Amino acid sequence: MHIHILGICGTFMGGLAALAREAGHRVTGCDAGVYPPMSDQLRALGIELIEGFGADQMVLKPDMFVIGNVVSRVHLADGTPKFPLMEAILDAGAPYTSGPQWLAEHVLQGRHVLAVAGTHGKTTTTAMLSWILESAGLQPGFLVGGVPMNFGISARLGGGTAPGSAPCPPPALRAHPLPTQNPVPSHRPVFVIEADEYDTAFFDKRSKFVHYRPRTAVLNNLEFDHADIFDDLAAIERQFHHLVRTVPSTGRVVVNGLEESLTRVLHQGCWSEVRSFGAAVSDFTAVGEPHDFAVHYQGTPVAQVQWVLGGVHNQLNALAAIAAAEHVGVSPAVAAKALASFENVKRRMEVRGQVTLRSGGEPITVYDDFAHHPTAIHTTVNGLRRKVGAARILAVFEPRSNTMKLGAMKAQLPWSLEETDLAFCHSGGLGWDAAEALLPMGTRAVVSDAIEDLARQVVAQARPGDHLLCMSNGGFGGIHAKLLDLLQKQ
Repeated sequence: MHIHILGICGTFMGGLAALAREAGHRVTGCDAGVYPPMSDQLRALGIELIEGFGADQMVLKPDMFVIGNVVSRVHLADGTPKFPLMEAILDAGAPYTSGPQWLAEHVLQGRHVLAVAGTHGKTTTTAMLSWILESAGLQPGFLVGGVPMNFGISARLGGGTAPGSAPCPPPALRAHPLPTQNPVPSHRPVFVIEADEYDTAFFDKRSKFVHYRPRTAVLNNLEFDHADIFDDLAAIERQFHHLVRTVPSTGRVVVNGLEESLTRVLHQGCWSEVRSFGAAVSDFTAVGEPHDFAVHYQGTPVAQVQWVLGGVHNQLNALAAIAAAEHVGVSPAVAAKALASFENVKRRMEVRGQVTLRSGGEPITVYDDFAHHPTAIHTTVNGLRRKVGAARILAVFEPRSNTMKLGAMKAQLPWSLEETDLAFCHSGGLGWDAAEALLPMGTRAVVSDAIEDLARQVVAQARPGDHLLCMSNGGFGGIHAKLLDLLQKQ
């Protein structure tokens, strides 16, 4: 099959393209401003990329156009369509589908799908779960909205799935057998997928994850987000319940017991085995610090996690991954051993460099993190604070997501940054006053609408031993390199 992907450079669509290519399909694609790192990865796979969405791409005559949710039927001020290729597809009556629908029909069918949903931590937890299953010998397929450093790629089909490949080996023996009402069929290859609640396509406004039909569904947490498509939290809860409805009676729902919103979701109806984590009364709980803790199942110790990650959020992510892995036969002890070698995901508290000033003293460390929702910013800062103790943390961030650009959560920013010593906000492109929103922080907050100016202001305040935490869901104008370059010149 030849598929042509519109919006191919996004993390999901790029991962889909890699899976399709690995499965033997011919893959081409287009995007606006074809950009790395995804463009480099796709070209390395032999996938032809075309700049823009011109109608002339109809000459490719693919068997199927796969439409990313970046595509819409918006028209520009002069009346011309923003996506002329989409208009040509509709006019010609050419076959088209969404990315999640194509994935469900051509990759996920016949597999045991483990889907990780939630407002925060989806990428990290998906990577953790994939690494646990890999370490247990299950050769999982996966699609992650980032690059897990243990694998170096964001997507693969997995063992036992490609022609001529070996069948999946049996799962690791349970060191501590746990009561499972619904044993998993051993013949199904496993596939782990990051399950996004964002809408599927302009012609399918359901959340992406309703297409995946998981047998194991992780509901990691749930807060209001995506203000551009959801009116309120209840609307997102409704979509999460649509996901729960698709889990079979022989499946499992792994749910964060600390989240009232998820309790409301399950109260709408659940027809599968439920395993909770996080709360004191949950099935899976953690006892100890986030970097070294015991895993208890219904009060009984079953594993010990000792790893390099910190932060309560990662501790909860680990519990979710352990509970999900147990559903496919991997014991908590085996899962905990795998987590000891887990290397996280790129752009999750990733150290981009260290610089020792000419005046001497401890090096200044520059980090890159994907946090952009206030809760994610708060937990990321807290995780770093637990790691560095009393050392100074200088947060450098941009409210870049659609939700933050709309100003829906601007009042939460001072709270999200409360454990920082100084906060530097890039306000370019905002329709609201960032300085006013950060007034409760007083002189601890600095705002600039130019990235170069912001970088200079950060470096002017930096001292030996500081930790510069850059947070954005975009490239942030390469501020990490700018900071390191300016520090080198100090």
